Amino acid sequence: MTESSERSPVDHAMDLLVYAPIGLLFEGSSILPQLVEKGRSQVSMARMIGKFAVSQGRSEAVKVAGKLQDQAAGVLGLVGDTLVPVPAPPSPAASEAPVARVPSTPVATEPGGDVGDLAIPDYDGLSASQVVARLAGLAPDELDAVRRYEAAGRGRKTILSKVAQLQGG
Repeated sequence: MTESSERSPVDHAMDLLVYAPIGLLFEGSSILPQLVEKGRSQVSMARMIGKFAVSQGRSEAVKVAGKLQDQAAGVLGLVGDTLVPVPAPPSPAASEAPVARVPSTPVATEPGGDVGDLAIPDYDGLSASQVVARLAGLAPDELDAVRRYEAAGRGRKTILSKVAQLQGG
C-alpha cells in the first residue's frame, strides 16, 4: 500500500488546514511572483483568443447577413416586387431615395462583360443593397454593363430590377 492510502482523513485535513498554510506563509514570498506571472500570461492568452474569436465571428456574421439579404431579395422578386433599401453608408454616387417597391422585370441573360469594365469599384465584394445604392449615379451605358454582368453572373433580382427601373423599362 502507498503512504497516502494508509493515512487517515484526519491526517489529510491537518495537511490542508494546518501544514499547507504554514508552508505558504514561509515560502509565499518566493512563490507569489511566479504565480502572478503565470496568471498574467493566462489572462493575456485568453484575451488574444477572445479577440480572434470575436473577429472571426464578426466576419462570418457579415457573410451570412449578406447571403440572407440576397435570399430575401430573391424571395421578394418571386412574389413580384423588390424592396429597394435606403443606402446605409451614403456614397457620392448614391441617391438618397426612400424605400420604394418596384415591380420586378425579367431580364434575358446575355454574355456579361468583365468586372473591370464596371463603374462600381469592388462590385463582386458588395451586397445587392450596396450595389443598388450606387446605381442611380451611373450613365446609361454603365447601367447596361452592370445589367449584362449581373444577368450573366449571380442574377440578383434586386439589382436587375433597379437597373430596369433606372433605364425606364
